[in-house]
Amino acid sequence: MPGNDEKTRIEAFASPDCTKMARATKRGRKNRGVPPPATFDIDALPDSSNLTALETAAVIRRTPGALEQWRRDPNHPLKWRYVDGRPLYRVDAVRDYLAGCDETTKPSRQHSARGDDQATRP
Repeated sequence: MPGNDEKTRIEAFASPDCTKMARATKRGRKNRGVPPPATFDIDALPDSSNLTALETAAVIRRTPGALEQWRRDPNHPLKWRYVDGRPLYRVDAVRDYLAGCDETTKPSRQHSARGDDQATRP
């Protein structure tokens, strides 16, 4: 019959600080949220500069995952190119995309109080 002083099999092999995982064994998780606003002025950069996906996401205020989805569509208006296997966005392409978004913004429609988008008839 085991005594009270004996350790269980798990306790015997565990380190004294077993609640912390080693940094190398943790699985890295992607941050899927919108990055904080860009710390640079996109208008001050030369047109031929390249931005990373994270920098571009910060400028246009979208998630990096959205840019990843857009890259799957070759006809998407935001243009990119791959350099050393990484997607890079030219500053002039980002400016053109933002200008196109401003032009295509639709004015808000006046909705009826009924909620079915049909005005009441007299």
